[in-house]
Amino acid sequence: MEKLAFELVGLCCPNCAEKINQRVSKLNTVSESNLDFINKRLTVTAEDRSVIDDIKKIVGEIEPDVEVKPYERKSNNQVHKNRTREIIEIAASLVLFVVAFIIDNGIMYIIISLLAFAVAGYGVIISAVRNLLKGEAFDETLLMTIATIVAICIGEFREGAAVMIFFRVGELFQDIAVERSRKSITSLLTLKSDTVNVRVGSEIKEIETDKVQVGDIIVVRVGERVPIDGVIVSGSTIFDTSALTGEAVPIEAKEGSEILSGSVNLNSVVEIKATKKYSDSTIAKILEMVENASEKKAKAEKFITKFARVYTPLVVAAAVLLVLIPTIVTGFSQFSTWLYRGLLFLVISCPCALVISIPLSFFAGIGGASRKGILIKGAKNIESLSKLKSIAFDKTGTLTEGKFTVTDIIPIGEYDKEYILKICAYAESMSTHPIAQSIVERYGKLIDSDVLSDVVEVAGNGVKANINGRKILCGTKRLLEQNLVQAEFKYDDSTCVYIALDGNYIGAILLGDNLKSGSKSAVETLKSKGISTTLLTGDKKRTAEKIAKELGIENVRSELLPADKVKEVEGLIKNTGNAGFVGDGINDAPVIARADVGFAMGGLGSDIAIEAADVVLMNDDPMSIPTAVSISKKTMRIVRENIGFAIGVKVLVMVLGALGLADMWVAVFADVGVSVIAILNSLRAMLVSKRE
Repeated sequence: MEKLAFELVGLCCPNCAEKINQRVSKLNTVSESNLDFINKRLTVTAEDRSVIDDIKKIVGEIEPDVEVKPYERKSNNQVHKNRTREIIEIAASLVLFVVAFIIDNGIMYIIISLLAFAVAGYGVIISAVRNLLKGEAFDETLLMTIATIVAICIGEFREGAAVMIFFRVGELFQDIAVERSRKSITSLLTLKSDTVNVRVGSEIKEIETDKVQVGDIIVVRVGERVPIDGVIVSGSTIFDTSALTGEAVPIEAKEGSEILSGSVNLNSVVEIKATKKYSDSTIAKILEMVENASEKKAKAEKFITKFARVYTPLVVAAAVLLVLIPTIVTGFSQFSTWLYRGLLFLVISCPCALVISIPLSFFAGIGGASRKGILIKGAKNIESLSKLKSIAFDKTGTLTEGKFTVTDIIPIGEYDKEYILKICAYAESMSTHPIAQSIVERYGKLIDSDVLSDVVEVAGNGVKANINGRKILCGTKRLLEQNLVQAEFKYDDSTCVYIALDGNYIGAILLGDNLKSGSKSAVETLKSKGISTTLLTGDKKRTAEKIAKELGIENVRSELLPADKVKEVEGLIKNTGNAGFVGDGINDAPVIARADVGFAMGGLGSDIAIEAADVVLMNDDPMSIPTAVSISKKTMRIVRENIGFAIGVKVLVMVLGALGLADMWVAVFADVGVSVIAILNSLRAMLVSKRE
């Protein structure tokens, strides 16, 4: 199977988009089809590329003016539609309508009203006839054409013209609102640099970003974005990472600093050694998440799709019955009255307000979250987020910094703290273990390697070394016991390095993993939202309980293997309903995938964990978790508002129309006006407040 993506240039009818998607999904060679109307992007999973001709044929039959092209990522200034002709037609028809309104009688009034109708509606009528000939009966253009032409036939010239003009104006506003939202939401898509400056010897060459290899030296000038993840090998500067993390404060970086692609260089030229290919880099994964977000549809979206298929035919049938039954009962003399009321049903019946606004609400919610450095992989996950009842946390790298720091130095006997730190740093200086590196970093002075000899790292236990001929042991209780060192080992519940000199125990260095600044606030905020919290960690019981108590986490499970974490989360799902898990390491990937909503720390987390997650926190801030929950709840609230508002107004106007209490103007508002209002309401999902 091959995944293909196409852009449907010129597609502006949501109803037609759904018809295209349905027919493409039924092709024998297609296993999956998804049409993202907001981005005009059709994604199919097919046996081979021969399906392209079938897709073009289907699109040509439903929307002949739409062009099928291979999908290419566009920057915001490319996302633009020329509406000059459309605006001229609407303006001309409005002028003619005003003239007809002033005349208000006679043959010239009829002629000018018909001209206004023709200028505004000729394109709609042509589209309606074309769709009818192809068997696409339940189309908004056909319904609007029938309604307005019949209105003119029964003598409502001005009203027929006005309804068609109002329809065109509403469609224009609707199209502009969708495009504006698309430009705002997809601003992330400008993060990719098409070319990159690579140093080759003494020369700098410009090559395509996709062709950069691991190990290449990239030159990033002031104002440029970092194109690929890497490590600074020359220079120091300040980077703006707000597009990735949502954090407005720039960060300083120097030689040895890791830099994520998408960051903007603010200060001075630096050279970066690529550590990944573009396809594996942070920005490539972000863009892929954004583009594929619409493929994971929420239940609300699926409901609206099914609802639209049934709703329109039912309303059309009701319109026909509304005309026929009263006419038969009251006599043919009342036919025009009931025909007019039946026309109201036709105008009202188009479900565009729902078909556009519901997916747009989810799309806007995803866009609003991305501005905060939160990447939500699809509408389905927004829905799941809004229903979370419990969240389990990994500890290291999730609630804590994931980096050991020296918290205390405890001397025993004649040696002071400074000496103990010094000899331990010397012994550990050849090790790459995080604990060893933390001790060396705390020492902070130059290590004279000439005084070191016979350095041996004992896996999982520590190091042995000779310093100026004196034997040093730095490590666990077990390491000292194996070397027959007598000591009082009373720090087993902490991360501790015991130190022996020439066979005598001389002290210990205690280390801790500091809590992230947002951890406690995140837990408190989640609890205030009625979400229970659990700590799942491989750490010792006392360490885990200490952290949990400090953060206010209610439930603790310690000394767990990855498989144990999966079982614990399955238990949470069974007992509480929707359960989430937050982690960052490779060992967290299975439980992240198993949770109803899996969160991964995107800045420092492993690629595997990020791949398995439903939500990626690019800023590694635990406070992003309650923010994501708030955004999801707000988005779902907007979705429910749009569904209730659109259906409610349509049903109300249908009832009023059937009773003769609503005219065509009100009916058009129930169609186009409701669509515009629902779309504007959807865009509120992009507006993320400071509280969220």
